[in-house]
Amino acid sequence: MNASAMTAHEETMEGVGRVNLFVRVWQPTQTARGVVIIVHGFNSHSGQYRWAAEQFTAAGLAVFALDLRGRGRSDGERFYVEHFGDYVSDVASLVSLTRSREPTLPVFMLGHSAGGVIACLYAVEHQAQLAGLICESFAFEVPAPDFALAVLKGLSHLAPHAHVLRLKNEDFSRDPEVVAEMNADPLIANEVQPTNTVAEMVRADERLKLEFPLVSLPLLILHGTEDRAAKPSGSRLFHRLAGSTDKTLTLYEGHFHDLLRDIGKESVMADILGWIDARIPGPRV
Repeated sequence: MNASAMTAHEETMEGVGRVNLFVRVWQPTQTARGVVIIVHGFNSHSGQYRWAAEQFTAAGLAVFALDLRGRGRSDGERFYVEHFGDYVSDVASLVSLTRSREPTLPVFMLGHSAGGVIACLYAVEHQAQLAGLICESFAFEVPAPDFALAVLKGLSHLAPHAHVLRLKNEDFSRDPEVVAEMNADPLIANEVQPTNTVAEMVRADERLKLEFPLVSLPLLILHGTEDRAAKPSGSRLFHRLAGSTDKTLTLYEGHFHDLLRDIGKESVMADILGWIDARIPGPRV
């Protein structure tokens, strides 16, 4: 795949509460045949998806990715969100922007980790807008005891801005170069999740457990078996409960949390592209 066969640009758009959100767009040099919208998770931002964008654009897919509010180069209190619904509304704005640019193309959404939770919430409310949903390392079940999560929810009312959850960069990838890059990345430096952000994700997961049966669009769920940041059991449960008749669960033996930046990312990308290809009418690129 030829990485030079794409164009890239950066722009901003307005999110809920007039927060300025940073957006990256990668376009194939040939006519696009579909769109992938990427929603990143914690310890991440849209700039980490350049390699993925190269693969998607080489396959004739345009890519739109935002930095979530308070993350990357977007405005907002660092790593803080008042309501998870604000993230969902921001993603809805990005979908509207995408559709204004590419009104006739099928749109697929790829959400990683907490971004998968956001993408799934969006999909429940706006299924007609998407041709398919890809959940990578879905942060539906986090490796923390239930009582700890309950305490966090309580603390969110008392000290919503206190920083309480630090994810380890070395849990994201087995590739030491990726971990070193994350350690040196100023956009995720000293990232610790505030109490309210974590509590809002727990509440979102509780809501989704009830709403999984409402998900009826084509669904691809991907997870590494050695993910220490989000349990594979959460992805298994999503697959079992989802109402879609077109749903696939793929587990990658030994892989860590960020499948598209881990060793073996090429096979993961091949699976994603094959799945998208099968759901886009017309000849493959």
